[in-house]
Amino acid sequence: MIALKPTKGKLLVAEPSLTGDVSFNRSVVLLAEHSNEGSVGFILNKPLEYQINELVTEIEIPFQVYNGGPVEQDNLYFIHKVPHLIDNSVEISDGIYWGGDFETTVELINKEIISEDDIRFFLGYSGWSSLQLDEELTSKSWIVVENEHESRIIQKAATAIWKENMIQLGGNYLLWSNAPENPSLN
Repeated sequence: MIALKPTKGKLLVAEPSLTGDVSFNRSVVLLAEHSNEGSVGFILNKPLEYQINELVTEIEIPFQVYNGGPVEQDNLYFIHKVPHLIDNSVEISDGIYWGGDFETTVELINKEIISEDDIRFFLGYSGWSSLQLDEELTSKSWIVVENEHESRIIQKAATAIWKENMIQLGGNYLLWSNAPENPSLN
């Protein structure tokens, strides 16, 4: 397997060895930014018990909210695939955008112009300082993979994405695809 370099739009798949890490155990992170200054991403497969309308009272529709990572968990972030509707969006890659005009976003959700298939909300984000992610890749904490789903990743069921990546990686990872999340409870 050829190791990919981390870049915007790629996915970081947590190695099975990260079982003791509360934030990143079995996580799949979409890299929204990667440069010499550091990296930012959002965990795609950690739904929270909150709906967006419980956190933002101006929003009337109950979209799922996800744990984006351990940094700034009191802040709300979003990715989407409708930059033509949301001004000031920043392209991540492959039709996926980050942020933009929040007031417009709220209005378009309430008018049902933006659906849950178009947008995903996160509390917090995953962040790495200048060389931190490179160090974690060297220590085999993460596997960098292509985002083959492109903008459809927003619609992807959160619960299966880590397991699907283990199966796709094959080899020794196949064994981990069906292992219980907490082996001591087996």
